[in-house]
Amino acid sequence: MSDAVTSAGSIASTMDFHPQPRGGAPKPWAFPAPERSQLPNGLTLLTSHRPGQQVVAVEINLVAPLEAEPEGLDGVATIMARALSEGTDKHTAEEFAAELERCGATLDAHADHPGLRVSLEVPASRLARALGLLADALRAPAFPVSEVERLVRNRLDEIPHELANPARRAAMALSKELFPGTSRMSRPRQGTEETVERIDAAAVRAFYDAHVRPATATAVVVGDFAGVDLDAALADTLGAWTGSTAEPVKASPIIADDAGRVVIVDRPGAVQTQLLIGRIGADRHDRVWPAQVLGTYCLGGTLTSRLDRVLREEKGYTYGVRAFGQVLRSSADGSGAAMLAISGSVDTASTGPALEDLWKVLRTLADEGLTDAERDVAVQNLVGVAPLKYETAAAVAGTLADQVEQHLPDDFQAQLYARLAETGTVEATAAAVNAFPVDRLVTVLVGDAAQIAGPVRELGIGEVTVVSG
Repeated sequence: MSDAVTSAGSIASTMDFHPQPRGGAPKPWAFPAPERSQLPNGLTLLTSHRPGQQVVAVEINLVAPLEAEPEGLDGVATIMARALSEGTDKHTAEEFAAELERCGATLDAHADHPGLRVSLEVPASRLARALGLLADALRAPAFPVSEVERLVRNRLDEIPHELANPARRAAMALSKELFPGTSRMSRPRQGTEETVERIDAAAVRAFYDAHVRPATATAVVVGDFAGVDLDAALADTLGAWTGSTAEPVKASPIIADDAGRVVIVDRPGAVQTQLLIGRIGADRHDRVWPAQVLGTYCLGGTLTSRLDRVLREEKGYTYGVRAFGQVLRSSADGSGAAMLAISGSVDTASTGPALEDLWKVLRTLADEGLTDAERDVAVQNLVGVAPLKYETAAAVAGTLADQVEQHLPDDFQAQLYARLAETGTVEATAAAVNAFPVDRLVTVLVGDAAQIAGPVRELGIGEVTVVSG
């Protein structure tokens, strides 16, 4: 800053500005390509060296789908997943937790329709030690009776909270409505009170013995391996895991009924209505997937999407409405399905008008299509932020594990971004219209039936059924 004397004798200040920094040329980026190998025990390995990622992420895919749970024991896969870290042949549950803490590691596991996923994150300097604990949990879990009983009690305590949550209750009702009663997909993923009560340590051990083995499992390891003898660490830990070479469970075809109809889960006195509108559509094996992702994003993927623009910005019905596609299960033969859905919540009095406007958005999409501007913004958001989305080793490992779980090629995600960038407005419009046809949507509403049933019936979007909440 410098001073100058004016003609009147006062001092005026002037400021010298430095040139504003400019961004450099963007660096080429592609989703990391993993290296594929196999250990002598049959365990498939996918590894990806990511310089600078000092927290290593490990994902283990176990082919133990919910469909394989014995009849009447829905939830046993979830209890087994949670029990893997509750002691081994070397450590009690408390000792195992303490050993993980000494490594600075976290270990998590969950069960879903495709199978079980065990996730480990640990500093690279302690990778070998943490892999040993992970291997022990997979190789020789103790499944102590007292710990399994505690996990069952915990699960039973969770169920009332889930039933009280409108979003979770809507998801349960939609699954029950879409899939036949004989299908595992029609029932809650983590079991019901009736089925969970029957689970004991013997049932958990039987499910483990039937489905958990290295020959049908895959380990994904992502992080900075500089200074780490990864081959030796894997051979000494996961490589010591042995088991049957039996073939994995083969998934049955997914059958769903998406005839247009409305189910109201009655919650007398509710001040809001939870909306969940869905059907079954193409999964990632289908050629339409990139266009479906793009079109769905334009419809309801962000704050600037059509649904939000109308229902949130223009009408003020909601804080937000989202459209999404979620893969349910894929098979090695390329068959599978995704849940295509629209979700959100509105105040009770606005339920009828909000649904009416939502259907208008879908009809307008079919009549007029997306705009090039909408398509361009979606591509920028989906493709442009990918390098940030995959900054961490855990994000890369999770996506690679998803590809394994869904029987996709190792370069699927990299190819997906290229295909998204090439997808035109017409393609994206057609895919979105086919994903959400106005006459083939199952609508679940969790709210006060006495107030919302009448206005919803007047819309004529399908037969309305009221069930107890």
